[in-house]
Amino acid sequence: MVVKTMLHEVQTMAKQLIPQPLQDKILSGIGRLLGDPSSQMTLVIDEYNGYAMNQIYEASEIYLQTKISPAVSRLRVSRAPREKNLLVTINKGEKVIDVFEGIQLKWEMVSSTEKQLVMGGDKGERRSIELSFLKKNMEKVLSSYLPYVVERSELIKEENKVVKLYSLGNFQGGAIVGGGAWGSINLDHPSTFETLAMDLKLKEDLIKDLDRFVRRRKFYKRVGKAWKRGYLLYGPPGTGKTSLIAAMANYLKFDVYDLELTSLQRNSQLRKLLVSTKNRSILVIEDIDCSTELQDRQAGRYNQTTTQLTLSGLLNFIDGLWSSCGDERIIVFTTNHKDRIDPALLRPGRMDMHIHMSYCTPYGFKTLASNYLGVSNHRMFTEIERLITEVEVTPAEIAEELMKSEEADVALEGLIEFLKRAKIAENKSNCRGKKVDEQGTERQDVVQSEKVVEAKRQKIRSGELETCDFMPCAYSFL
Repeated sequence: MVVKTMLHEVQTMAKQLIPQPLQDKILSGIGRLLGDPSSQMTLVIDEYNGYAMNQIYEASEIYLQTKISPAVSRLRVSRAPREKNLLVTINKGEKVIDVFEGIQLKWEMVSSTEKQLVMGGDKGERRSIELSFLKKNMEKVLSSYLPYVVERSELIKEENKVVKLYSLGNFQGGAIVGGGAWGSINLDHPSTFETLAMDLKLKEDLIKDLDRFVRRRKFYKRVGKAWKRGYLLYGPPGTGKTSLIAAMANYLKFDVYDLELTSLQRNSQLRKLLVSTKNRSILVIEDIDCSTELQDRQAGRYNQTTTQLTLSGLLNFIDGLWSSCGDERIIVFTTNHKDRIDPALLRPGRMDMHIHMSYCTPYGFKTLASNYLGVSNHRMFTEIERLITEVEVTPAEIAEELMKSEEADVALEGLIEFLKRAKIAENKSNCRGKKVDEQGTERQDVVQSEKVVEAKRQKIRSGELETCDFMPCAYSFL
């Protein structure tokens, strides 16, 4: 009763003499001093919402980087390799005070170790952020303040956007370790569409397709399709498939998730990993043809006691019900042998655009010469372009030759010699292959003739054919 009387008197005086914003601060302080926790509300924002990253947590973490004050005593400082700026974040246990439209709010970083709903059920660090304020401000916090935090964080991310490369760095023994399966580093790959040594028309078509994809959010919703796009990059090793993926990521400013199917054992693990990826990202599954077990499993030739990762499980995420768990996502498959991929993966809706990364072309050579030597024209270009059309060499092989000297004349002369040697080696290989083919064809003719002779002998024995009818054929064969 004494506490209530004191609060009532303070409120009456405050309304007459003190502005409303200052009233809220004073009353909040008095309430804490007098042990009146009932006036406070605390929102707990966990890092993960089930298997997916909590976007409010991510936004709050970014927003709080701009609210660090001298009152904070412990900070976390880090810097990625080749990055200029330091990343300063609030350490666990620290509190930050923010004011929004006259409302005072208190943020606190919380971390604990406890069992979570993760693969294998292992313990991991559970991180969360707590937001406390007066209960009467609940509606404004939920309808205005938190949307403001999210919007502000998006602007900060856009200003400081760094493309990330995610891999299964925290994935060990079939369990998520440290609160999340994906570990990340900055993707510092310098590849761009301007530096790619690929066919000009194909490059232009791909850029148009990417631009069309990112601006069609309403279109995908209207036609009832998940907002995703699938690409298959196929061709010999060294033709630039990895560089193309990096160029796509740098062009769109999309993070990249590198998924190794050989690290997984069950479809449930695959689902949890894929659902935990962020929107506006590229999921990469390299050398899909080497995942032979996926193909064997579809045919039933696998031991279900040791593994349950199936082709159908992968397909279910690519274009099944699980494909709708996220927006603006790109899936890229790579292979050196397109003919080895299960046809179920190749159809539209799974691999929408097939991109052939071919051997080096004259246009690709000019791009490489400009990148490595800084020359766009040279007297040796004509001979080099002629040789490139006559021999199969990859952009990686051309680049390796151009790197042998910083002087254009020396590097290009060395490239000509390399192409001539490659042409001679290719001709010898073709000759050997032709000889083997001719021998094989000749042997097939002999076998076929023997079959004809044996068939006629059978007819003679059965009386269907006279001996005189058979003799000319027999003599001609001998």
